[in-house]
Amino acid sequence: MSDHVYGLSEVVGSSPTSVDEAIRNAIRKAGGTVRNIEWFQTQEIRGQVVDGDVAYFQVTLKFGFRIE
Repeated sequence: MSDHVYGLSEVVGSSPTSVDEAIRNAIRKAGGTVRNIEWFQTQEIRGQVVDGDVAYFQVTLKFGFRIE
């Protein structure tokens, strides 16, 4: 059993392609400034509809990072 302490942040990822890509975009971008990201949890999925079709995906997610 470890005694790690974690911080928690919330971000919104977006993508014109998919929910999966929106999540990956959020984690990659956050990883550029936050070290030790170890998990994420999706909170909300929403999107934009244009001309009767899905045009954009947005995913709100929380991610946990280990504090050194």
